[in-house]
Amino acid sequence: MKRCLFLIVLLLTFASLGEDDKANEKKYTQDEFDNAVQKEVLLRLKRFHPKNIVNLSKEFMNKERTLELRELELQKKTESLKASEADLAKKIRELKGKSDKLLGCLDDHDQNQKKRVNHMVDVVSGMRPQNAAEVLSVQDVDIAVRILGALAPEKVSKIFNSMDKEISARLQKQFMNMKK
Repeated sequence: MKRCLFLIVLLLTFASLGEDDKANEKKYTQDEFDNAVQKEVLLRLKRFHPKNIVNLSKEFMNKERTLELRELELQKKTESLKASEADLAKKIRELKGKSDKLLGCLDDHDQNQKKRVNHMVDVVSGMRPQNAAEVLSVQDVDIAVRILGALAPEKVSKIFNSMDKEISARLQKQFMNMKK
């Protein structure tokens, strides 16, 4: 701290001596110059009371301490932010994994349902129309329509003719909506 003050005073002295030199245009030897600088530094230092220097030093130290505290606070916030980013990235990966697993389960369910419907198509296609009509009449409407959609048209017409008229009409209506 004292060095900084000394350098400031020294620079001010050089600046003022340089102006004096230009005005007077005197030439000095190195010893004369050094002595003049030392006298000027002592004069200027006498102007500063030790109290002022102490207060200035305290102020610099307080500001330095404040800056250090701010820097520590900033480092803590940065670390906290990095930890939050890592947690968020981890949660995103977990959610993506769960999403992929859920989509996989839905795909498996759809595949299994298609297999079961295809199996039922094979079973119903081997039945007589009257028996197929009885089975499809009590079946869930969506499944019955899917089965009927996979059968040959001649077989479907015979099954519809063998069904109760009300059930046949309802299934035909659903069947027509499915074909659209």
